[in-house]
Amino acid sequence: MKRLAVLFITVLTLVSCGDEVEFNSPAFQGNRNEVLWKAEFTNASIDENGYLTINAGNNVETVSLTIPSVAVGTYILGDVNSMEGRYVDANGTVYSTNNRPDPTVSIYPEYGFVKLDEINNNTFTGSFEFNAFDESGLNVINFGGITEQDPITGGIFYRVPLVSGSIPAVVITCDDTEEIALEARANWLASFDPSLEYIDQDTYQSTCNTYREALRVQRDYCGDLDGELQQAIDELNVCPFRCTFATQNRNTAQAAIEAATIANYAVACDNYRFYLEQQLETCGDDDGSIQLALDNLDCGDDDNDGVPNAFEDFDGDGDLTNDDTDNDGIANYLDDDDDGDGVLTIDEAKDADGNPIDTDGDTDVDYLDNDDDGDGLFTQFEPGDTDGDGIPNYLDTDDDDDTILTINENADPNLDGDPADALDTDMDGLPDYLDDM
Repeated sequence: MKRLAVLFITVLTLVSCGDEVEFNSPAFQGNRNEVLWKAEFTNASIDENGYLTINAGNNVETVSLTIPSVAVGTYILGDVNSMEGRYVDANGTVYSTNNRPDPTVSIYPEYGFVKLDEINNNTFTGSFEFNAFDESGLNVINFGGITEQDPITGGIFYRVPLVSGSIPAVVITCDDTEEIALEARANWLASFDPSLEYIDQDTYQSTCNTYREALRVQRDYCGDLDGELQQAIDELNVCPFRCTFATQNRNTAQAAIEAATIANYAVACDNYRFYLEQQLETCGDDDGSIQLALDNLDCGDDDNDGVPNAFEDFDGDGDLTNDDTDNDGIANYLDDDDDGDGVLTIDEAKDADGNPIDTDGDTDVDYLDNDDDGDGLFTQFEPGDTDGDGIPNYLDTDDDDDTILTINENADPNLDGDPADALDTDMDGLPDYLDDM
């Protein structure tokens, strides 16, 4: 974590009249406004968040130092609320490093520190320095030596015992929160990676919120002297789904529906509608173009024949009512047998993907072809499977399996598609195209 170059932390040297200060019992003392201040009682507590607070007092005034982790290290005060130096005077006035100075007093941040040097048998030893302001920001209490006569530069606490709470089994440190934030950031970036076909809104917002919270925790444990963490938190805001993402999703879905086939159109259309609505909600619709696209979108199949309405406008004029392949007076989009061949459109031949096929290769797919196998006989006059080969007659070019194609057995001399006049050479009652003898 970067630290401002202007912040210098002086290693505490404990001196008194030229000699090192030594303690044989818990102690807490410091230079308060250039006067030695000693505590008559000391204790430490750890709250449910794992925050450590060193408390000291003399029955008139109290000092408390709070840091977010029970771990040896230096913690900067005056930057985040999770790290605080607090002094309460005899009148109950609270001075805190989390109160900012009034601009008439100081235009620069007033940084201090708590340095936890040792944790030994549930006791804590270290040093501190800070300026604490009252709520107005006009009055300050200073713990930090500024003259040669100061017996102590800043302050020290020595073997302060833990009386409330316990040291967590897993102590969270600044490094831990940095690592968690980096992982959360990676997950957030992955949620809108360019390789994704669609950017999922729920995934994006979930990973964004997790990342934002991880940054907040990192800020609490590491401080944020250069403001980069807070800037990142502010930029994430409340993690709104971006208009650019919604537009990208809409464009991808639009390309998919434009390339859709009969078999996958319904899914592609529903998908396109979903992303149009997402774009409308996310981006707004100043020119009304998104709503117009929604209004013009038809994902239906009114006759439930497996062919979406969008594929039943054969002349492409946008009018479904004037397309009637079999001329039966029923428009294709309402006709469940579009070619009137007796085989329902939904039952006509399809490929493995579910798309209509053209059995006889005459460029008319079977559901629009009244002679599906191209043998000269209309499909409606070719019931059954005469030769038992598993191919129904209307799709079988050799209905009797005699190796002579039906079209070559004079099955329809008058060429009206009806085999009522089919040739029966041996006069056995079976027309040649159905007679293998």
